[in-house]
Formats: sequence, structure tokens, C-alpha cells
Amino acid sequence: MYNLGYDIGSSTVKIALVDAKTNREIDVLTHPKEEMPIYAAQLGWAEQDPELWWTHLCEGTKKILFENKIQSKEILAIGISYQMHGLVLINQAKKAIRKSIIWCDSRAVEIGNDAAQEIGEKKYGTHLLNAPGNFTASKLKWVKENEPELFAQVSHFMLPGDFIALKLTGEVTTTINGLSEGMLWDYKEKKVADWLLTHYGIDPLLTPPLVENFENQGTVTKNASLKTGLPIGIPIRYRAGDQPNNAMTLNVLKPGEVAATGGTSGVLFAVTDRKTSKEYHRVNHFAHVNYTKERPVLGTLLCINGAGILYSWIKKLTQASTFHEMNMWASSIPIGSEGHINLPFGNGVERMLYNKTPGALLSNLNLNVHTRRHICRAALEGIAFSFAYGMEIMQQDALTLDVVRAGNDNLFRSDIFSQTVATLIGKPIEIYNTTGAIGAARAAGIENKSINDYSQSVASMDFMSEVLPIKEKQAYIEAYHKWKQELTRALNNLN
Repeated sequence: MYNLGYDIGSSTVKIALVDAKTNREIDVLTHPKEEMPIYAAQLGWAEQDPELWWTHLCEGTKKILFENKIQSKEILAIGISYQMHGLVLINQAKKAIRKSIIWCDSRAVEIGNDAAQEIGEKKYGTHLLNAPGNFTASKLKWVKENEPELFAQVSHFMLPGDFIALKLTGEVTTTINGLSEGMLWDYKEKKVADWLLTHYGIDPLLTPPLVENFENQGTVTKNASLKTGLPIGIPIRYRAGDQPNNAMTLNVLKPGEVAATGGTSGVLFAVTDRKTSKEYHRVNHFAHVNYTKERPVLGTLLCINGAGILYSWIKKLTQASTFHEMNMWASSIPIGSEGHINLPFGNGVERMLYNKTPGALLSNLNLNVHTRRHICRAALEGIAFSFAYGMEIMQQDALTLDVVRAGNDNLFRSDIFSQTVATLIGKPIEIYNTTGAIGAARAAGIENKSINDYSQSVASMDFMSEVLPIKEKQAYIEAYHKWKQELTRALNNLN
């Protein structure tokens, strides 16, 4: 018997099959092969058709069952991971009435800023642990202001994962962790932040009913069965945004544990049980997958927009054939890149820098000394220094950082990058071989099992290696200090 996991991204839908008894991966499939389109009617906008997610989920599900010769009756349960912060609007007929405003859309920035000023830091800082920002609630307000005739048709607002759950079960529901990513969960009162909706002039009744994680969230309908090939009546037992799900996939569930992602952008997701913060202008706080009112476990998220995108840009610039070749070039250069410094902040505003945009800077470049090998080394170091800088911000927010876990992909395949981060933070980095879709599939089987059982299972199967801090670290510290000086100069030049 098997459990099925979905990871609904903005590029593709990933589908995973795991053995329900052992949690071992059977197969992972990506659909479609080409990236799904993102529509941008204006600069700074980003929308997707939610029905397209559903179409690719249906096609991909049938394909993975067929290719693995699995009968539908062998599927026991479903877990869902999805792109965070998106807004889907449905009417009374449970149909999406416009394209989804997705995570990278920035149209509601000013709405969030105005709300922060009107509500006051004391209120949002203690109740939301975040400023209202450019998140789901503010996007909902934008629709109300700018598309009033369409807004009048709205029966409920949803997150992308809620919409997929609706298509599978016919039921309109959401989760606490889902509402928290939209800035609609009040941590102090332990209930929906109706007061923010009221502030925006929105009826709180548009909020879907709540379901808990790791419980039956609805069952597959006859219509969904026909579309997907799944059996009628099997339950959805898990739903979470991609970053909390990634953390759970990497066995990051307890305070002191940190999940790190080194893709196009970099992400640090640190687990905490603290319900106060002084850094909510630089980090965000969300309910983790194992959050309950009785035991509130949160994830503190810090994003570094300029990460892998810089290394990809340099790959084109240097005409390297592979990233491995770049890593080999970099390994021939000493720590500190012989004075060449790279600030990787060229992919939009950086929240951890108070929404400033210093740009990507290649500094102290000596044309008689530095080569493409130095440029590759400085890039890896610059991104690693950004991760260390982000962890310093988290520690300033009184977070405990005991261990970092990361997937065996992207930047963490570079020994220079991983070793630099581990040495500067003074903590080991554990490398795991897994994906978010696999994590969602495994989570579907947690019902009636403890989180500890899940953690032990993941650790025994997915753990690959450990990157330990280097004891002789003075060269790393000196290079990092020079990098921070360069960052300070760049930020001061913006003032």
C-alpha cells in the first residue's frame, strides 16, 4: 500500500509515491515537463490559473500510477505541499473566479504598509508576530478595492493548497498554518485574526472552516476520482506551505533545528516555541506543521533573494559547462578569494536588509590577479556569508540554532559553500536526500503515529552526510569581516 504526496509549485507539480509501511520512496514525477506560465499584466504582478495546477495534478497522478503499475485501490492517503502566500477566490459554486495572485506578486505592498501604520507595531507585533506586509490578506484587500464587481461574487478566499484540497474533496477548508502565512492567525488570541479582515473591510465569514494537520481533511469525491484515477473515499491527511513542508521533510520539527535551502533564492527556516519577536521587519513567523493551540511551534523564516541566481549568472558569464566545473575552479583559490568580494544582492529587495536593494557587487577586482576562478570562489563565499549574516539576525531575535539540515541539491553540493556556512555559524550541517513531495506523502501517514516516529524514520532513511565546522577558522572569520564591511559601505551609499 502507498501514500501519495503533491508539491504544487509555480513552475511544476511534483508527485511522489512512498511505501505506506516503510516510508521509502517509490517514485517522484514532475508534470508538466515545461514550466507553467506566470501571467504579468503589469510590472510587479504575477498570476496563475489555479485550474492549471489541477489539470497537471490529474494528468501526473494518472501517469505515476500507470508507470509504476499501481492500482488505485492501493493508495491509502494524500498529503499536499503548495506555494505559499497565494490568493485563490471562489464563488458559491466553488469555482475559481479569477487567476490566483501568487507569492511573487508585489501589488499589495503599499496596502500592507498602510495597514501597519494604521494598526500600529504594538498590535501586529504581539498578535501576528509579523507586519501585515504583501501577503494573502493584503492581496485580498487589493481585489476588494480594485475589482469590486468580482469581489462581490466571492464566497471564500483560499490558499493554493486549499484549492487543491477543494478539487479533491469538494470541501472548503483551510489550516492554521495556512492562515498564518496570509497574516490571518492571531498567536496571542489563538484564533483567526478577524480584526485584520475587519480593518480591511472584509467579512470574516469569507474565511474557510479550519481543519487540523495530520487528521482527515476530507475524502476524494467521485468526480475527482474520475479525473485523477484515485479511489473514491481516500483522505487528505496533511496540508502545508512549501517552506514548512520542506522543513518537515528535512526532519526540522523541534526548537533549535534549522532547515536551509540554497536554490535560486536562499531560505532559512528555524523552529522555535517563542511567541515574541523584535525582528519582524526582517524575518517572518509562521505556524509550523506541528503547531497546536496547546503547544505552539513556529517557524521563523528568513529569505535571501540573491543566492543561486547569482551562481547561475556567473555560469553564463564564465561560460562554464557545469556547476561542478565552477566548484572545481573555486577550490583552487584560497579562502577570501585573494581580496575579491561579492555581494549577491541583485535579485530585488532584500527583506533582511530592511527592504533595501544594494544590488550585486563585485568589489576589489584586480585585473592583474583575479580570474574566473576567483569570481566563482567569491560568489560561493558571498552567498555563504549571506546565510551566516541571516543566522546572526535570527540569533539576535533570541532563536536557538543547534543544527542545520539541507537537501542534497543546488548550493549545498558545493563543499566550499557548505563548509563556509558551517564554520562561520559553528554548527554542523546535515545533508539529506529527499524532496518536498516525498515529505508530503510521508506526512499523510502520520495519523495515529507520533512525530517522533516520523523523525526517526526520516533520519534513518534520508541522512547522507554531515559537514562539520573547521577548527582552524581564522581565515573564514577575516574574510567574513571584510565582506560585512563591504556590505555596510554598500548600504550606506543607498542613504
